[in-house]
Amino acid sequence: MKKLILAAAILLAGFAADAQRYAIIDTKFILDRMPEYKDAQKQLDEVASGWQREIDAQQQELDKMYRDFEAEQVMLTEELKKKREDQLFSKEKTLRELQRKRFGFEGDLFKKRQELVKPVQDKVFNAVQKLAVARGYDFILDKSEGITVIFADPKLERSEDVLKELGVKN
Repeated sequence: MKKLILAAAILLAGFAADAQRYAIIDTKFILDRMPEYKDAQKQLDEVASGWQREIDAQQQELDKMYRDFEAEQVMLTEELKKKREDQLFSKEKTLRELQRKRFGFEGDLFKKRQELVKPVQDKVFNAVQKLAVARGYDFILDKSEGITVIFADPKLERSEDVLKELGVKN
């Protein structure tokens, strides 16, 4: 009896697997063809570049302070030496905090990306969802990043359909 139930379960699972419909998309391909994504990415790059210039300028200032300290160290009293070391330590700490604030996990760059890019990604997600419901797909796999697809039949590729759904001409 157990063997019969097991065989029936395997048979039903096989039929269920055959009935599943799926498609493959490439979100990187889709996003790269969306003008609003390109604009958001450009804005993000400009903001990040400005922040990096700010950090680079402070790093140069810190490097100069270190060079000056090294050159003058032999002429300084212990008290002045300690004071300058404290200034260097403080400046270096401030610089590291700025780097963390701008580029660290959930820093300003992350927040700016959420502000600029996430709405475009949400738009793509909604279009994918709409396409999946309209065409009765059980799964839509993304082959761009994260999930590796060893082989995908080109006839399953639906990135162009998502672009059409978004109103983006290729």
